Amino acid sequence: MSEGPKGLTYADAGVDIDAGNALVERIKPAAKRTGRAGVMAGLGGFGALFDLKAAGYDDPILVAATDGVGTKLRVAIESGALGTVGIDLVAMCVNDLVCQGAEPLFFLDYFATGKLDPAEAATVIEGIAEGCVQAGAALVGGETAEMPGMYAEKDFDLAGFAVGAMSREASLPSGVAPGDVLLGLASSGVHSNGYSLVRRVVERAGLAWDAPCPFGPGTLAEALLAPTRIYVKPALAAIRAGGVHALAHITGGGLTENLPRVLPEGIGAEIDLDAWTPPPVFGWLRDTAAISEPEMLKTFNCGVGLIVVVAPDRAEAVTAALAGAGETVTRVGTLAEGAGVRYAGAL
Repeated sequence: MSEGPKGLTYADAGVDIDAGNALVERIKPAAKRTGRAGVMAGLGGFGALFDLKAAGYDDPILVAATDGVGTKLRVAIESGALGTVGIDLVAMCVNDLVCQGAEPLFFLDYFATGKLDPAEAATVIEGIAEGCVQAGAALVGGETAEMPGMYAEKDFDLAGFAVGAMSREASLPSGVAPGDVLLGLASSGVHSNGYSLVRRVVERAGLAWDAPCPFGPGTLAEALLAPTRIYVKPALAAIRAGGVHALAHITGGGLTENLPRVLPEGIGAEIDLDAWTPPPVFGWLRDTAAISEPEMLKTFNCGVGLIVVVAPDRAEAVTAALAGAGETVTRVGTLAEGAGVRYAGAL
């Protein structure tokens, strides 16, 4: 009797379950690093349990946020430098949470790829764990999806999901008024927005990712992959100091689009662009591609990653709290009657 054709397996179709299981075992120590009060179970179950009472909340409001890293991933994939995009993923979610007044509690990730490389995936997820440590959030679970035909073999995408909590009376923004002071917290560079434009500028400059950085030390890829700063712990310290009326995470849309999101109708912002010196990457982007100042200000953070809106009589105390938490703080402007963001000075 002749043998029939060999039966297909999932591995023949391009999905390696053993590689996925190996990845889970490899990342368990990274996830364990992120443990915090309230976590009730480790990785591997169908869901994650979290005890709000054990985390210190009696009457909490839950706050949730989700985000990705955008086309910054393209730089990481093409350069092979995967160690920090996980920090970016966490930052983009938890910085949004804290702007509501919430403390991040736990985080989940979604990692989708055409062909799972456990070592490369572990590098990314270890970066996620580092971001969670910086934010004080537990990495309680996630999903790794091997999807041949959907992604090229070396390509992958990331999504992050953060859940936080706050006491019922602590929601932000609250009490925003004309005369409030705007405190800017320094960014580490481009963070994780505007990379479709960044990549076009690099293409126009004719530079490879491993070329010497034209605006600082190291390679161009290393400079552009500087991870997004995580502002959670300093922001919570500022909130505890009292007088914080709002927080604005400066992401895609820059200062021009993000600051108005926390301002009531009839109140605008007046910002002095001479108050701080942007990191050199922004001057290089502007000069290389002749990007106008208005375009820079509505695309990039331009050196200010978070704006703290604070009552004028609490500005010094909040500045001290932020500085004590390791932040570089600059008074960048004030609120006034009007609408939108008005600029004085120049980048």
